[in-house]
Amino acid sequence: MEHGKVDVLLGLQWGDEGKGKVVDVLTPRYNVVARFQGGPNAGHTLEFEGQKYVLRSIPSGIFQGEKLNIIGNGVVLAPDLFMQEARELEKSGHRLHERLHISKKAHLIMPTHRVLDAALEAQKGKQKVGTTGKGIGPTYTDKVSRVGLRVGDLLDRFDEKYAAAKARHEAMLRSLGFDYDISQVEKTWLEGVDYLRQFPLVDSEHEIDQLLRQGKSVLCEGAQGTLLDVDFGSYPYVTSSNTICAGACSGLGIGPNKIGQVYGIMKAYCTRVGAGPFPTELFDETGRQIRDLGHEYGAVTGRERRCGWIDLVALRYAIMVNGVTQLIMMKSDVLDSFATIKACVAYRVNGTVTRDFPYSIEEGVEPVYQELPGWQQDLTQLTAEEQFPRQFADYIAFLERELETPITIVSIGPDRAQTIVRK
Repeated sequence: MEHGKVDVLLGLQWGDEGKGKVVDVLTPRYNVVARFQGGPNAGHTLEFEGQKYVLRSIPSGIFQGEKLNIIGNGVVLAPDLFMQEARELEKSGHRLHERLHISKKAHLIMPTHRVLDAALEAQKGKQKVGTTGKGIGPTYTDKVSRVGLRVGDLLDRFDEKYAAAKARHEAMLRSLGFDYDISQVEKTWLEGVDYLRQFPLVDSEHEIDQLLRQGKSVLCEGAQGTLLDVDFGSYPYVTSSNTICAGACSGLGIGPNKIGQVYGIMKAYCTRVGAGPFPTELFDETGRQIRDLGHEYGAVTGRERRCGWIDLVALRYAIMVNGVTQLIMMKSDVLDSFATIKACVAYRVNGTVTRDFPYSIEEGVEPVYQELPGWQQDLTQLTAEEQFPRQFADYIAFLERELETPITIVSIGPDRAQTIVRK
């Protein structure tokens, strides 16, 4: 019997590729949208009908009619931030309680996790990773240390389990000599715990299996980007979860044979937030121009993003480890005004040219660029592929050749309508 398939949508760079908008554009094709990893450190911005929304934990399919949205076991959830986000959505008329299911196996971010995040980051001094301070790392640390607090614990001796976990964190904080006061945060957090209990808490692996058996289609939504993956990213400047396609299997309980299409999202250029290596970073006027034209500031933190030319070495690697079947290019319009556009086609590592992504991109990695003529035309008003300026069509063809993967969707502005699906 042929069951439904699970398609996966993920970022191929350092996050901030515009995944939220694409999920919102693709959702009409699916019955279910599921988040499989990460936490409220990732913000997906969606703009439509004159409104702007930033989603941190709730899947981006929440805006589309009666779709089911699932927060999977691979996600780490902060009850207070979840409550704040959900209430804002409910205020704007989006009914959540029957449309949003939460895996019992998802781990909870405690107030003390956030304090530990700050304490451990402060201790690193110059070796800071540049975390968002949301407690993500310490929560995943507890998860792999097998001492985590999970959503399912809300249903059984929760107070006792919470007190034990909190006491353990407080002992660590005492040993670090770190001053803090969580009384106010904890009050809101416990309110968030009660709010969470109002949602269907499910065994999402069984639920997804049943949906697939019924022939339903599922879209898995990744957070952050491939180059932030804890195994395959630019370690140690990475997040604490597996952001690649395999993370959808472990973060939702889906067998690899259920994966259908893998949509890889990339920008027409590159950005990165916080610390860590970035071979194509621009420190000149061009970099500043890209940042301003692309409004490259973090959706959650407001931090300035570092900007640079597209990196095809890193993209080829991301396509390989994810098994990407289709590419989606975002923010093409940001490059509208440039006379020349550069693309990094190889790295020069200690004098040797390579097209492979190396073990470390920390030092001695110099991008080898190919220059292409810019289109110097406003793309934002276009409605069909036939209207693309020749140089823009050439840029797409060049990328498809280099990446050996078709670019099927091109975004030319932030609005839902500014999206061109190629034939």
